[in-house]
Amino acid sequence: MGDIGGVFGDSSEAETFLGVPKGDLNAPGLGMDGNGAKAAILGVPYATPYAATGPYAADAPHAIRRAAGTYAPAQAHMDFDRMAPAVPGRDSIVDCGDLPGDAQNHSANRAAIQSAVRRILDAGATPIILGGDDSTPIPVLQAYEQRGPLTVLQIDAHIDWRDEVGGERLGLSSPMRRASEMPWVTSMVQVGARAVGSARPEDYRDAVEWGVQFVTAADLHASGTETVINKIPAGADVFIDFDLDGLDPSVAPGVIGPAPGGLFMHQALAILNAVAAKARIAGFCLVEFAPARDPHGLSALYAYRLAATAAGLAADADTH
Repeated sequence: MGDIGGVFGDSSEAETFLGVPKGDLNAPGLGMDGNGAKAAILGVPYATPYAATGPYAADAPHAIRRAAGTYAPAQAHMDFDRMAPAVPGRDSIVDCGDLPGDAQNHSANRAAIQSAVRRILDAGATPIILGGDDSTPIPVLQAYEQRGPLTVLQIDAHIDWRDEVGGERLGLSSPMRRASEMPWVTSMVQVGARAVGSARPEDYRDAVEWGVQFVTAADLHASGTETVINKIPAGADVFIDFDLDGLDPSVAPGVIGPAPGGLFMHQALAILNAVAAKARIAGFCLVEFAPARDPHGLSALYAYRLAATAAGLAADADTH
């Protein structure tokens, strides 16, 4: 069977996300000349996976890049999800590769993630993280220390407010609880909650008492994406934590916690575009994609489109 990529040109040499230049975390400006990159892709296989789940998302960065690679020859083509060229300009987006993961040394994983994200931020670029299980946002957000105030926008079927699970406080059920403890995180909007996850009634009450503004999946379907955007402070720096199970499983089945009734792609894209118009995307973290549960590659396709849109919007903001 043929591949649509052949219409655009030869994508066989694309080693990076969308074929963008390679970035160097150890070089000034991530190795780019002039003003440096505006957005930087970074693959993170996992941070602190639970023993019960294992590193189920370890291959996600590679699978997402593979899905994006088909469209590498079309960098200058129109991207109708942003109404702009697929890649805004030369060297505007770079790919810094993947961090290694150590299944036995989670503290080393977290330290490496923090260090890499700090280097991207120090270079003046917006981190676009290809995860990775949902423990990944904890060390990513820790890298924003002294860079606040920060609004966290989470899109997820689950609220991630458990203090601990089996004694582990840095796992995939706890990223929003841990984010709430970071002084530079000053507001939080959580979108897409539905069905049953690890959260108990007391966890939800803690989140409400902290000040989280919730938009459940039912709220979103009833009232539209405006109900989300109205909660985003104008001009704020917004970190977007996008759990792929925030999408409906009929759209993206390749997750370990599918929940019916989720967002559809047009809603997710509308939210990303509206956030970029009203505020500033200060970071984007895509998590919870499990390639082993994605035999037809649809989830990888959606993950690539979300990451490409976020990277493009972040780069657009500095090129207009």
